[in-house]
Amino acid sequence: MEIQALTSGAVEHLTNATSKSDDKVTFVPADEIDKTFKSDSIDLISSALSSRILSFSDEWFAEASNLTNPKPPVRKLGVFTFAGAWYDGWETRRHNPEEFDWVVIKLGVASGKVKGIEVDTFGFSGNQAPEVGVQGCFVTGEAKEEEVGKKDFAGWETILDKQECGPSQRHGWLLPESARQKAYTHVRLQMFPDGGIARFRLYGSVVPVLPQDLSTVFDLAATVNGGVAVSCSDQHFGTKDNLLLPGRGVDMGDGWETKRSRGEHVDWVVIKLGTPGIINKLVVDTAHFRGNFPQKVQVFAAAAEGGVPEGASERWVEILAPQKTGPDKEHEYEGEVLKSGGEKYGFVKMVIIPDGGVKRIRVFGRQG
Repeated sequence: MEIQALTSGAVEHLTNATSKSDDKVTFVPADEIDKTFKSDSIDLISSALSSRILSFSDEWFAEASNLTNPKPPVRKLGVFTFAGAWYDGWETRRHNPEEFDWVVIKLGVASGKVKGIEVDTFGFSGNQAPEVGVQGCFVTGEAKEEEVGKKDFAGWETILDKQECGPSQRHGWLLPESARQKAYTHVRLQMFPDGGIARFRLYGSVVPVLPQDLSTVFDLAATVNGGVAVSCSDQHFGTKDNLLLPGRGVDMGDGWETKRSRGEHVDWVVIKLGTPGIINKLVVDTAHFRGNFPQKVQVFAAAAEGGVPEGASERWVEILAPQKTGPDKEHEYEGEVLKSGGEKYGFVKMVIIPDGGVKRIRVFGRQG
């Protein structure tokens, strides 16, 4: 595939336009990566989604499991282990006799379509990966998965051709529209010939396995079911994407938290449901937020038709009036307090009054 550069200001056009014949991979500068991918995609291999490292060629200096850590990499200068200098990433031995080192990862969702890729070499300078590539496959069943982890597995197909990497920096690549249509269950990161990588992100959309029985109630907003947090007013301390993750997390760091405000203020987050549905229960969890939870929470919803509504759009309909919240608690709202009216919605907007932190929001409902 041919590579073209993404210039500042071209992000919105490229991420929204549908290419007719363009088969070019677009290089995304470091300062445009979040803007390009984080409004409509998730990291399909994040360890927060319980992705798994199945196998690797080598991890002598630093473990491959660091690659999928959702937190930014850190540096500890002057710290050494038995193997050598401590690095927050994956680092292999020098002088690899093979063409490349590799690591096989099972996605944290049933399967996903890939929009783009990020490889971060933060901290690796003089020992960074000179070049990388990404391959993928779609397999199901334990027997097949065992084969995927083997060095000689022949079912790989190219997602991203070999790309050059520089020292201690983020690298992003936006795939052409034609390459975003196929779903994968596993990927293999290739590092030519050896070296170190701090983080590996696989941005894309979930292909969820939804209940066949349309009356089944499930979490319409969960990341594993295709939900995406598309925009928010602020995410100073914790990102909006954390709101839709499985479980209740481990600390305040894996929730959504906004900066302190003064005077009258509200913060908000817009969520695209994995599938439009009829909402019959909301759960707002303030786990671990004990002195910084919001005073109140309010929820609105909007129909799927018309695309993603802006935060101030007139399309929003209030389905939960402002409710008092408390620290470190799951707050459940259903029955008469929930005014969803049996309507089918494709988006929800959670408003926190005036600011603070929320660990998770669950939007339980059924397909319309």
